[in-house]
Amino acid sequence: MSNADVVVCVLISIGLAFDVLGAIGLVRLPDVYCRLQATTKCVTVGTCFIVAGVAVWAFAHGNPSMGVKAILCGAFVLLTSPVGAHAIARGAHKSGVPLWEKSVINQYEEDFAQSENELDIHER
Repeated sequence: MSNADVVVCVLISIGLAFDVLGAIGLVRLPDVYCRLQATTKCVTVGTCFIVAGVAVWAFAHGNPSMGVKAILCGAFVLLTSPVGAHAIARGAHKSGVPLWEKSVINQYEEDFAQSENELDIHER
């Protein structure tokens, strides 16, 4: 095995570990908001490590176009995954999906109430 192959194996292994942790978080965590947190963070980082491994492999084996495509895919995941998770969380909150009963604070509810009050003041 060459040095590049070792780096590829390490990157892909780290990515798989993050993806497995995200899957465990999806199954084990109590509510939709915690599940979104775990899956978004872990799967985004895990996927980026896997894509980085693919890019290293592609560049090391003389396929630069595949490496560039892998980097573009990683950038796309970095941009879209957090935005999608935010949209899902906001939709869940607006549709009334409750927090876990042991949740300590609902920061979004406080910010939402404050922004509603500011809108009322400006409309007068």
